[in-house]
Order: sequence, then C-alpha cells, then structure tokens
Amino acid sequence: MGSLFLAEDNRLPGRMCAIKQVSYNQELSETIIEQTREQFYREASVLARLDHPNLPKVSDFFSGTDSDYLVMDYVPGEDLKTIMDRTRREGRLLDDVDVMQWADQLSYALIYLHGQDPPVIHRDIKPSNLKITPDGLIKLVDFGLVKQMVPDEMTITVIQGRGTALYTPLEQYGGDAGHTDPRSDIYAFGATLYHLLTNYPPAEAKQRFLRPNSLPPLRDLNPSVTAHVEQAIQWAMALHPDERPEMMQDFRDALFGEKKVHLTHSSPNANQFLETSNNDRILVGAATLLLLVAIISSLN
Repeated sequence: MGSLFLAEDNRLPGRMCAIKQVSYNQELSETIIEQTREQFYREASVLARLDHPNLPKVSDFFSGTDSDYLVMDYVPGEDLKTIMDRTRREGRLLDDVDVMQWADQLSYALIYLHGQDPPVIHRDIKPSNLKITPDGLIKLVDFGLVKQMVPDEMTITVIQGRGTALYTPLEQYGGDAGHTDPRSDIYAFGATLYHLLTNYPPAEAKQRFLRPNSLPPLRDLNPSVTAHVEQAIQWAMALHPDERPEMMQDFRDALFGEKKVHLTHSSPNANQFLETSNNDRILVGAATLLLLVAIISSLN
C-alpha cells in the first residue's frame, strides 16, 4: 500500500517536497519482499534520471524497516478531475482550447517518457493524475504503476495494480501487465481527453468489447470539437493495440491536424445501442467473452 506526505526539506528550509511511502505486507515471504524492494529501487533510479518540465522531479529515495520512500517535487494546484467535476456541477464543459493546450503539454511528456532507453510506460494516465500548477503547467503525477519496457523481461510493479478501469486498455488486464507498451498509454491518454472534452466518462474497454456501441461519438456530446480531434481520439481508443497509433508522436500529429487518420474500425452513432432479449444477451455475452479471452491470449 502507499501513502503520500507533504514535507519540508530540513536542509533547505522552505522547500516543500512530496514523499511517497510504499509499505509491504509483512506476512509475505522474505523472498517476495526482497524482490519487490529491488524493483522499487530499479524504478526509483529510473524516475530519478527523468528530467522534463511536465514531470515531477524525483530527488531522493530511501528505506525504513518495512517501507520504502520516494522524495519528489511537490506540485501545487488542482488536478483535472477536480476542475472537470466543478465545471459539470456548473452545467458547462471545459473550454476546448484549454483541454488542447493541456494535451499539447502532456503529449510532449509522453514522447519523452516513451523515448527513454528502455521506454518508460506510465500505465495510469487519467484526469486525477494530471495537475495544473498556478502558472498553467501540466504535471503528470503518480508513477505507482510505472513500468520499464525491457524486452523479454516480465516486470512487477512497485504497487500492484492495473490502472483505473475507465482509462485502461484491454491488454492491461493481464494481471502482471507484462504486455503493455507505449500504445497502452496512448489509449489512456485518448480516454482521458474524451472525458475532459465531454464530461462523460468513457465506457470501460471490457464493456466496449461486449457492447460495441457503448461509447458515444465524442462530437455527439460536444459538437464544438473538431472532426480531426474526434478521429484522433477514436484512433487512440481502438480496442486492439495494433489499431492504435504506434507512437505518441503519431497520435500528437493526428490530434493537432498534422496527420490524417485512417480508422480501421467502425464509428457507431451515440443512440445505436444493442437491443436484445435476455436470452440473446446471454448468448452474445458468452460468445464475446470467449473472443475477449482469445484476444488477450493473442497479446501474450
């Protein structure tokens, strides 16, 4: 489990830090705890080497008796989920221009992460993990599910988990998430933009697989969004990784109209939902569940 603390650097008075504490279940075997702590140090070392204006800087890490600690920049400001929820209560949508400016910043942060050797995959991009500072800078926070994409190596994570369901692609449901790659972050980025632009939570990937028309087209919910932005987000949210942009730069180019999107899957209308009898639903659910298992197996 993890906890987050706001702290003051007693060697540099006035400098505020965020300290993430990772605690371990002492009922686990010593071998598992040792392996997990080794993984923590590997990932902490990776994060400490990162240097980008849209990422919090990790400055130190250390251990206690049964916990490890990560020291990073404190990021002031609100997260985008808080801002989005407030605008919904006010009966309005976020300004498209603001959302696209945030997307511009985040795209460069992800291009930087995915460009590391080996690539660093965040695996939990969502509105609540995006904070906007008082001077308008977006920061991608909470690297609890971070993974290095090391070939032929099945890695565990500091905090076991699969991400947040609304923004998690199908391949990330594989338990150890050993098959995630930059396209998994691209899916989560697309789902995050869908949510920010519509105030409508995107259907989970599993639900979309079982009910192909469960994700309303973005412009049906927010007609002010341009067609190329809708198409780019639809491309990013393709259920199969092979149907998504291969790299973050491709998605960014499509999002800002610098690349034409050629979608390989259908775009349903918002009101075209499946209408079947109870027996039909059972048969359709059973058949599609088997197909879902087959697709996830094919990613092995």
